[in-house]
Amino acid sequence: MRYSAPEDFQISFDRVDFRTYQLKTSQTIGFSMEQSFEFFKDPCNLFEITPDWLDFKMTECSNTKVYEGAEFEYSIKVFGLKIIWRSRIVDYNPPDRFTDIQLRGPYRKWFHLHTFEETGKGTLLKDIVTYQPPLYAIPFHSIIKSQLTDIFFYRASRISEWASGNFKRKVVV
Repeated sequence: MRYSAPEDFQISFDRVDFRTYQLKTSQTIGFSMEQSFEFFKDPCNLFEITPDWLDFKMTECSNTKVYEGAEFEYSIKVFGLKIIWRSRIVDYNPPDRFTDIQLRGPYRKWFHLHTFEETGKGTLLKDIVTYQPPLYAIPFHSIIKSQLTDIFFYRASRISEWASGNFKRKVVV
């Protein structure tokens, strides 16, 4: 399932070592770094840029504050199984970057760096995700890579909609 992403959206995967991979994405939006960061610092917006097939739910979304050390808990479905994902913000430097790590979830390791760089066209958004699937899942990395590609294409598409003013919030049922 591929979503249409903006023309300048780029995605790549690298193998760091036997168990570790790195996903890199980038896209430019026509907002300042401050405006861009404002959207991404709200953990409730993660629901808006996550594909429906993951059945993403945040356990608490009201009165959430983002700061270094803040922790958030979500549930997602992976291959039909509900999984709890708990993350922590380990680096928070507005409006340049923030990093979240997985404390509990489907990966052995998940380290997600979000950066914001001012350009002549607005803000260059970059994601660098360093991850390790569980040992038993390494033979299935092509499936994991395909799912991550779908997730980040969808995310880029929704971010582009938001930046262009065509963003319609999802209806929560």
